[in-house]
Amino acid sequence: MNAAIPRTGVLRALGAMSGTSLDGVDAAVVETDGVSISAFGESGYRAYLPPECAVLRAALGCWDGPEVEAAGTVVDAAHIEALKGFEGVDLIGFHGQTLAHDPRGRGTLQVGDGAALAAALDTPVVWDFRSDDVRLGGEGAPLAPFFHFACAKWIGAREPLCFLNLGGVGNLTWIDPAKAMPEEPGALLAFDTGPANAPVNDLMMTRLGREMDAGGALAAQGRVAEGLLEQFLAARYFARMPPKSLDRNDFAFASQLVEPLSDTDAAATLTAMCAAAVVQGMEHCPAPPTRLLVTGGGRHNPVLMAMLAAGLDCAVEPVEAAGLDGDMLEAQAFAYLAVRVARGLPTSAPSTTGVPAAVGGGIVSLP
Repeated sequence: MNAAIPRTGVLRALGAMSGTSLDGVDAAVVETDGVSISAFGESGYRAYLPPECAVLRAALGCWDGPEVEAAGTVVDAAHIEALKGFEGVDLIGFHGQTLAHDPRGRGTLQVGDGAALAAALDTPVVWDFRSDDVRLGGEGAPLAPFFHFACAKWIGAREPLCFLNLGGVGNLTWIDPAKAMPEEPGALLAFDTGPANAPVNDLMMTRLGREMDAGGALAAQGRVAEGLLEQFLAARYFARMPPKSLDRNDFAFASQLVEPLSDTDAAATLTAMCAAAVVQGMEHCPAPPTRLLVTGGGRHNPVLMAMLAAGLDCAVEPVEAAGLDGDMLEAQAFAYLAVRVARGLPTSAPSTTGVPAAVGGGIVSLP
């Protein structure tokens, strides 16, 4: 592997993402100059083992202390294992694991030591992508929109479209592919729509000891408690104008609302809450999108996908319909963003995180 970052030309970047669903580490290669995508490379996945997942869950919402230290140890070890098998990589984009996110208060915390990864893998590592954005007044999230813009160019989109990532939290990116650059006014609008898989995953773990509602099987057997849906949509977050972002546990009250319900009805209602948040969020789009491309684990849930299709006027499709990999899109995003950071290009803008001006964040650690 290489110890220096070439200053020009196309780089072979390896991105790593460990999302709020706490399932494992996604790793994927993107060949890019930091502006356009040249090619997508190989990818890999390293699942968190149950004891590791327990350590991460115990640290959620913590800002310091032994739980955070333990989580950082798990994250570093899992990432080194996930990334060590990739060959010919120029640099690594390392997101780390978000434990707490409070951009208007204490800031944002992603554990993981990029310098330790650089030393272990003998490759430059770009990390701590969010802190500068928050420090300058932005939300620090979502950060994938600049990559979504490059993806829209790569698939040859001509009309406005949206990317929807359904991980632990849902986030939406509206794109006008007619614009030249992602930081250009009117090119992007991005924000977190609301909770996505996290409340359903937590319900499944708490009640049934399972990690997720695989294939929406439990939700498919239940009925949506309409009154609870209205209470959920009355939350102040939905009245805020974007850009805006969430912590994984900001909607803990949604889980409390479904406590009296049966397992099936609770799963159906939480799934409907995710869809309703997206439908409501789509009203902020500057122009109607021609299609909604869904990425993240939520696209595998046919109940959720059907709810989205029923509530929206545009085509709702998994990103695979456009030739992209929905399991790896977030990891690919941080590969792409790593190259932008290394070359001094912005990674967020007023329309994506609410930061006053386009800014590039991140630390570059050399081996």
